[in-house]
Amino acid sequence: MANNFWTPVILSLQIASIALVIVFISGIIAARLLTLKAFKFKGKVVLETILLLPLVLPPTVVGFLLIIFFGIKSPIGQAIEKITGQSIMFTATAAVIASSVVAFPLMYQSAKTGFISVDKDAEDAARIDGAGEWKTFLYITLPLSGRALVAGIILSFARALGEFGATLMFAGNLPEKTQTIPTAIYIAFESGNMLTAWLWVAVMISFSFIMLLAANKFK
Repeated sequence: MANNFWTPVILSLQIASIALVIVFISGIIAARLLTLKAFKFKGKVVLETILLLPLVLPPTVVGFLLIIFFGIKSPIGQAIEKITGQSIMFTATAAVIASSVVAFPLMYQSAKTGFISVDKDAEDAARIDGAGEWKTFLYITLPLSGRALVAGIILSFARALGEFGATLMFAGNLPEKTQTIPTAIYIAFESGNMLTAWLWVAVMISFSFIMLLAANKFK
């Protein structure tokens, strides 16, 4: 019972951690590009809106779109199956993708807010002193955006940890393979195992409370 109880918890933490690495890197890159004055083009607002869509779309819609893009009938899904020998659906990788998609907007928005708030005079001074764009970004922009980035990290991890709908549709609910805490709670409730459901709920509330408390300190 103890091992079975902690398996979804450990798997959820692993999936959320990998998703966090993905959204941290991709979120910072996207936010940096879209906040550069030189990076202007028609349709920029449309692109940014697309990046933020997972924030407002129902998780089932996100799951449906992931199945369309990565399912066995899609070109991407068929290419992946040809390379790896198996479909990406109903795997831990699918759970990571689902968690990354729903968590990305939070990291992107936090990084964008942080970059916009940086004093442009400090960046310009670094450039005048001979620092290139990369060094200016690495040693000036990133450190001055630190609080916003940390808040984004915490919120993105919390969102990835709590993902349910898209994960259930795209990755399924396979014990010890894709069963995360949210899907485990759903199954426990459906089967009438209320004690176990409550214990998992308590774990999720504890994680969420701690992360939100930490995020508030970096506002």
